[in-house]
Amino acid sequence: MTSVYSVAFVSSAMTQTESRSTSRASHGKVILAFAAVYIIWGSTYLGIRYAIQTLPPFLMAGARFSLAGAIMFAWSKFHGDEGGWSWAQWRRALLIGALLLLCGNGGVTWAEKYIASGLAALLVATEPVWVVILNWAITHQRPNWKVLLGVLIGLVGVGLLVGGGLNQGRAVSAMSLTGAGGVLLASLGWATGSVYANRRPIKTTTSLASGMQMISGGGLLLLLGLVVGDFQRFDPARVSLTSVVAFFYLAIFGALVGFTAYGWLLRNVSTARAATYAYVNPAVAVFLGWLIASEPLTLRMLVAAAVIVGSVVLITTYGSEHASGAAELHDSECPVPPCA
Repeated sequence: MTSVYSVAFVSSAMTQTESRSTSRASHGKVILAFAAVYIIWGSTYLGIRYAIQTLPPFLMAGARFSLAGAIMFAWSKFHGDEGGWSWAQWRRALLIGALLLLCGNGGVTWAEKYIASGLAALLVATEPVWVVILNWAITHQRPNWKVLLGVLIGLVGVGLLVGGGLNQGRAVSAMSLTGAGGVLLASLGWATGSVYANRRPIKTTTSLASGMQMISGGGLLLLLGLVVGDFQRFDPARVSLTSVVAFFYLAIFGALVGFTAYGWLLRNVSTARAATYAYVNPAVAVFLGWLIASEPLTLRMLVAAAVIVGSVVLITTYGSEHASGAAELHDSECPVPPCA
């Protein structure tokens, strides 16, 4: 899809009345949202690597989400959304934006200065494990054995990927403890934000909530960039065309389309199902590395990708869901805990 059509289609879909059940009418939206999160987000690791070649990391990430958030917020208001003005809504958006974007995306963006993009994608694959643990701690209900098996199988697939080619040369030798630790902490932050957003959703439409969260998270990233000196290091004369193209790709596809699709998934499926993107993204990153950067693609990598898809099938099929016969509600009317 073209960028304009993608943004318009996704935004229109998110602002319409959204089903809280897994009814047949919602299957098309669910498939499109998962496709955006699986494929587009799998490509953003490479996009981040290109963008921060000549752009300071926190400044780049903050500008990316601030721009995308402002566009999404304006789009929602233009289409008649009346929310987004109360402090209670912005306070929740600020917390979700801090966890998902400042801690999550900001941590990964910073870490890619020190570790390879493919390795970052692999480390982010720990996120579903954090989600399962956090939900277990909150609800005191042990996940069913099929979901736990899916998590374990997914980690096995990640292990196969690590041993299947990404550990050749620079991908591992350049990894520092601080970079790897930063991605793991970022993964925990993203998981915490995902669980919180699922259980305490902003009571407005998904597109408006996404815009509020991106504005909040983007602002916090810009503030952090100011504190650590990213603005002083920014030199427009040294910014490459590759970084500029990567920046706008990340803003349009990664933020406007991908983040909005992920926010919609958090409202309409279980957090465990939404988090399965972390298993698919490494496989996408490996494929794009082979297609664009001429990285090796071995049989072992293909087997690992199949294993990862198998884990996704287990988690998405047997993850805990509310009764499918639940009444349909508009997302602004969904009580706490969420209808998903």
